[in-house]
Amino acid sequence: MQSLALYGGKPVRKTKLGYGHQYIDEADIQAVVDTLKSDFLTCGPKVEELERRLCALTGAAYCTAVSNGTAALHIACLAAGIQPGDEVITTPITFAATANAVLYCGGRPVFADIDPETYEIDPASVEAHVTEKTRAVIAVDFTGAPCHYDALRAICERNHLLLIEDAAHSIGTSYRGGAVGSIADLTTFSFHPVKTITAGEGGAVMSRDPELARRVSMLARHGITRDPGLLQERGNSNWYYEQQMLGYNYRLTDIQCALALSQLDKLDRFAARRRELVRRYDEMLRELPEVQLQKEYEGAGTVRHLYILRLDFDRLSCGRREFYDAMQAENIGVNVHYIPVYWFPYYQSLGYQKGLCPNAEAYYESSMTLPLFYGMTDQDQEDVIRAVKKALEYYRK
Repeated sequence: MQSLALYGGKPVRKTKLGYGHQYIDEADIQAVVDTLKSDFLTCGPKVEELERRLCALTGAAYCTAVSNGTAALHIACLAAGIQPGDEVITTPITFAATANAVLYCGGRPVFADIDPETYEIDPASVEAHVTEKTRAVIAVDFTGAPCHYDALRAICERNHLLLIEDAAHSIGTSYRGGAVGSIADLTTFSFHPVKTITAGEGGAVMSRDPELARRVSMLARHGITRDPGLLQERGNSNWYYEQQMLGYNYRLTDIQCALALSQLDKLDRFAARRRELVRRYDEMLRELPEVQLQKEYEGAGTVRHLYILRLDFDRLSCGRREFYDAMQAENIGVNVHYIPVYWFPYYQSLGYQKGLCPNAEAYYESSMTLPLFYGMTDQDQEDVIRAVKKALEYYRK
């Protein structure tokens, strides 16, 4: 048995491998440089070009590019009409921004439990949490895998709810033939550097509904419109505009859009490599008795953003913190996604308590994220697998 680096042994690699990393090539750099040399750094043609491109990719009819994924969630909730007193059902296994966006509108997040095998929001738990105050469901494509949208759509239709898809992890993913971006009433993307494509920061809101899309567009741009068909005072010159609602400055710059457009040129390559890495992980890890791998719903065409292991600590002589530290000492930058949102002190101060979602909490206590990104080499992945097996062998009861 090899001694772990945590206890003085030799690590499996000399340099730290992070769990995620952006991939930027010369085409990306040139696209940004060209825009920097152009007439428009913001509010220019690259913004509309990105919006058209995302519509073509997803099949959505409308797109508004925004400054980040959190801004996308916020204006999606605003466009959905979330107000004080309203409830929105979502998952606790997500980044806090998903639930925070409901709070920004004065609404109350209601946390439904997850499916213990897919880690996605459980439709049965969603239905059990619907009340007369419920206005929407925010489903999160955790790790890039799509939720069970047939079931979620049926629940929303029966109860006259809007379905919002937090697709921060899942650009390029499909579900039963429909591309993410065209499935829900509103879909939000994130272009953070660790996501499948990046704009540095950035996001987008997609919709097929013209009225929702109109509200999203205005909310992202101060509540202001120049559209002649929407102006209340007609016949003015082309300099004229109106603020018709209280909106926000959530614009995305042409510089960022140029980077996102160049990244979209590589989306097929990015997706194929991520799928290959996931397949190799699955092949090398699925037979280990101490780990559980994520399952997916039938019909999922997933581009995976995160690769998650669940560890069976009943079979191991360590806890999760010790296993995490051991992997870090081997220079494998594992991570944990996510702490249940309602465990945070701020949410506790709002009256949420531990114990709301037993499956989600059990998942959190046993989960660990392995490195997964386009630029990973086969050797990088072999180092990860070696480190996992080394730690499991050391701690195995």
